[in-house]
Amino acid sequence: MIKKFNALRSSFEVLGVDAIYLTSSVSHRYFTGFENPDGAILITQDEIFAFEDFRYTEIANELLGSFCKVIAPQKSFKDELIDVINDKKLIRIGYEDLSMSVADFKRLCTNFNAELIEIGDTVSKMREIKDEREICSIREAQRITDLAFEHILKIISPEMTECDVALELEYFMRKNGASDKSFDTIAISGEKSSMPHGVPENTKLKKGFLTMDFGCVVDGYHSDMTRTVCLGKATSEMKKLYDTVLSAQTNALEFLKAGIKCSDADKTARDIIYRDYKGCFGHSLGHSVGLEIHETPSLSPRCDKILVCGNVVTVEPGIYIPKFGGVRIEDLVVIRKDKIENLTHSPKNLIEIY
Repeated sequence: MIKKFNALRSSFEVLGVDAIYLTSSVSHRYFTGFENPDGAILITQDEIFAFEDFRYTEIANELLGSFCKVIAPQKSFKDELIDVINDKKLIRIGYEDLSMSVADFKRLCTNFNAELIEIGDTVSKMREIKDEREICSIREAQRITDLAFEHILKIISPEMTECDVALELEYFMRKNGASDKSFDTIAISGEKSSMPHGVPENTKLKKGFLTMDFGCVVDGYHSDMTRTVCLGKATSEMKKLYDTVLSAQTNALEFLKAGIKCSDADKTARDIIYRDYKGCFGHSLGHSVGLEIHETPSLSPRCDKILVCGNVVTVEPGIYIPKFGGVRIEDLVVIRKDKIENLTHSPKNLIEIY
């Protein structure tokens, strides 16, 4: 943890601050190792102050007491913060302008003598590169997600609804070690599979494609995977569509490594899809995953960032044809020096069920 705090301190001179005040729950988790949606942290050059209300003070003292001064506010967080700022004679305080609401900012500014400085994406840039401990948590989350897919294939039946499938996946992941789902599970069938983020309904599964996009959380870190199967026998057009998506993903996976521009990775997959399905791939090839399900950088046509070792990204090309159906295949990978580490191990051949 201290290593992360010291990395943040190295940005003080560039930002022109003598302390940084962190208020987002994601930053709290990243720097302290535990989640408190209402906590805050003040980092100076030589001290760390963790503001934790009564609900979290016991665990905060246990986990942070060796390197933080834990403050359980007897008054408001803001008043406690002002006391520390005055005592330490802090002049310029960096704050998380990209996550703090306008209302919270206005409350912070009232009767506040120190100058507030925006820190922009300073913290999110730090989070782009995952260390091996973070990758280990993501790997475990993806392992559970793979097991959930193996499980659902054994029990899918014509009597199930889309909601049944989604809930079964979520229940299995929680029962097998996940603390939560990564996002609202997508399980959509038939013509509705043409909707990339369609919402499961309490209606029986329809023949055709069944797209399942799901993931779980372990130690605060997310997984993300999509698999598309066929309910009934696939037609020749369905097979062509599926094979095109699989080819696009395979080529993108082979292309990825450190030093590659994000937009070039997207183009590798998009060029294959657009040979026969121009305009039917409307989202980016992928996004980074970590403490949040969508992080930077993204494998987008508009992202010129260069991938580096430690980025964890999804690779999820898709084709979506209204009134017909859609296919998406998504893996979660770690960017390494000359290759990738694919954390997803579920099969990608076209599976036909009943």
